[in-house]
Amino acid sequence: MKAFLCLLGLLLLIILLFARIASALLHREEQPGPVEHVPVIKVVTNVWIMEADEEHLKFYQDGEELGYRYAAEYIVGHAADSTEESAWYISLREQVADVELTDGLVTAVTVKSEKINGKVLSADQSGVEVEGYGHIPLAADYKGYRVYNTLEMCTVRDLAFGYNFADLVIENGEICCLLIARDEAMEYIRVLIKGSDFAGLYHEELVLTSDTGFTIQYGAYDDPVTERHAAGEQIAIGRDSAYFNDGRVVITPDALTGRISLCNVSRSQGTPAYRGHFELELAEDGIVAVNELPLEEYLYCVVPSEMPASYPKEALKAQAICARTYAYGHMVRAGYPQYGAHVDDSTSYQVYNNILEQQSTTTAVKETYGRLLFTAEGNLAGTYYYSTSCGMGTDANVWKTAEAPTLTYLKAKEISPAGALEDAAAELSLGEQLREEESFAEFIRTKNEDAYEAAESWYRWSYQVKELDAAHMYETLVKRFQANSRLVLTLKNGEYVSMDIKEFTKVKDIYVETRGAGGVCDELILVTNGGTYKVIAENNIRYVLNDGKSKVVRQDGSEVNSANLLPSGFFVISVAMDKENVVGYTLTGGGFGHGVGMSQNGARDMAKAGLTSDSILTFFFDGCTARALIE
Repeated sequence: MKAFLCLLGLLLLIILLFARIASALLHREEQPGPVEHVPVIKVVTNVWIMEADEEHLKFYQDGEELGYRYAAEYIVGHAADSTEESAWYISLREQVADVELTDGLVTAVTVKSEKINGKVLSADQSGVEVEGYGHIPLAADYKGYRVYNTLEMCTVRDLAFGYNFADLVIENGEICCLLIARDEAMEYIRVLIKGSDFAGLYHEELVLTSDTGFTIQYGAYDDPVTERHAAGEQIAIGRDSAYFNDGRVVITPDALTGRISLCNVSRSQGTPAYRGHFELELAEDGIVAVNELPLEEYLYCVVPSEMPASYPKEALKAQAICARTYAYGHMVRAGYPQYGAHVDDSTSYQVYNNILEQQSTTTAVKETYGRLLFTAEGNLAGTYYYSTSCGMGTDANVWKTAEAPTLTYLKAKEISPAGALEDAAAELSLGEQLREEESFAEFIRTKNEDAYEAAESWYRWSYQVKELDAAHMYETLVKRFQANSRLVLTLKNGEYVSMDIKEFTKVKDIYVETRGAGGVCDELILVTNGGTYKVIAENNIRYVLNDGKSKVVRQDGSEVNSANLLPSGFFVISVAMDKENVVGYTLTGGGFGHGVGMSQNGARDMAKAGLTSDSILTFFFDGCTARALIE
């Protein structure tokens, strides 16, 4: 029995021993081995390398400065390229490149060295047209850098058209990067010339000639054809013309003082003749005509089109500085980049060459040569102007743009000698007081004989709608909603929201709910049997309350047609009721135009009172000064 128990115990010990060994082996199999490192690789494309030394690389990406160390193997791989005269990293500085980062260290840098430079003729999101190279596609992931003065990002919208201020970096036949490398004073402006009576951007045909001999150049960039024509010879270029078989058509007078006439384009002066040269491009909707000429010569044709040449010299000089500043702002950021034009020749920008050049306005341009209006911070001022004030101006908030609150130099102030003396530290300026309905009503119904424009016919006016046309008001309201749905709102559940306008046949009430600085109408309420609507912004209000039939009666008794837009947003309204419905209304108002910036007739009367152009501009553009771009 003892022997059996000893054998059983021995067997048990052996089993336990094997179990322990098996467990140890199993546990060892479950232990993880060393984890294989997977490097994190990231490639950033089209960055601007700011600095490079033997240990670090610093580059600019999407508005941010970033710095990284090189991987040890990268340094070893490139150190062999070093010489005492030129270290390997020198060639990386101020270049566009793709940078590979492995675990946060630089392991590869691919510099993109193919660059072109030339006069930029046009640009959009598809590509850039460059003189001598043609249209070059734009890469989907392209970047743009302004590399002079303060380094910052830019886009094709920032290119200077008609100039070669930018290098274009090419990769695989596409532009992968823009480098705007210069900021020089620009002397030439490019103007898109609209059709007859400014009807549209495009022409079906252009018939042109010149008062001197002229050339027509067309065809491929690398093999252009040049035709010579005699003075007075007329050339017709239609949409199907062979001139457009390969790119742009350029018409240039033989003499610098020569002028090109567009024989089938009508303006107030008759057949317009233009300084400079023309570039014609065939677009999908017709021929686009761009006139390039010196900025100063452009102003010879703008100032008389924007202000009567009979106005006093100092008023004309103020207008010239305003017009030059406005134009230069669009030369910096073009209005028609797809056609390489800075502005067009209509009221959408500044009216150009609608009125013949006049000696007085040309003299005003020459005597202010190169002078622009700058804010106290050194930026170009927004030189807005309008015809006539009601004795008050307003600020840029009437336009409801994101930029408006920043234009603090455009103030609501009284346009009279008293306005120049107004104490900026006063608790409530007159411009702020006139936000109140009663205060403005008293102001607009009173004639201030001290106001500069008190004798001007537009200083005060009235507009009477004897029979309200609800259908016309509804149609106009819908059009304004379609133009900007944020500015025509509907009352729903106690809140004004943007939604489609319901048709109405009756108007229950009309009143101004909110006035802007200086008393301009800012929010109008229309209560109808279809809903209650809030119309926002003076321009919209001027449209909605114009019935398309009634005439404006000016303070001198003269009647003026007003087909679409009321003269200004400076008015009070009184309604005529028949029981619960509005059947008519009368507006008592003043001024002509939006009321922001310089009143042109105010400038005229200030000049008559002895003020200089600089004093006039300082009055209307608070804290701004006129000077040359480069002094």
